[in-house]
Amino acid sequence: MGAQSIKLKSAAKLAATLLLCGSLTACAASYRKHGYVPTEEDLAEVVVGVDSRDSVAESIGIPSSSGVLNESGYYYVSTRMRHYGAAEPKPVSRELVAVNFDTRGVVSGIQRFGLEDGRVIPLQRRVTSSSIEDKTFLRQLIGNLGNFSPDAILDQ
Repeated sequence: MGAQSIKLKSAAKLAATLLLCGSLTACAASYRKHGYVPTEEDLAEVVVGVDSRDSVAESIGIPSSSGVLNESGYYYVSTRMRHYGAAEPKPVSRELVAVNFDTRGVVSGIQRFGLEDGRVIPLQRRVTSSSIEDKTFLRQLIGNLGNFSPDAILDQ
């Protein structure tokens, strides 16, 4: 029985060590990159006043988003997010390249922005209140029994 006790203690120590190592590695930060921003070399190929929307898309790629209006520009966005354990992911860096076009569809300018150039815009959730906030499904179902009229079925 002494040998079994020693085996159980060593197995418990091994399990505790593995659990400790697993929990420590779970709390290590991991980074993920989302989006695409063209390099400086790619942007050097775009000539202001000469290139059009199609030539920009061919030379540096299709943008991740474009403006609402046809006359607005192409926007290339890249974000690097830091994930740390169960905490909410936070942006570490963000880069935006805006290629602006004039009314003829010719490049009028190229701008580069970073996370430090941005403004924080608070998002607001607007929720319309309903009259059934406190009622459960069963209360709503039972409450509708009194509103039932057999005449409504016969009239149809």
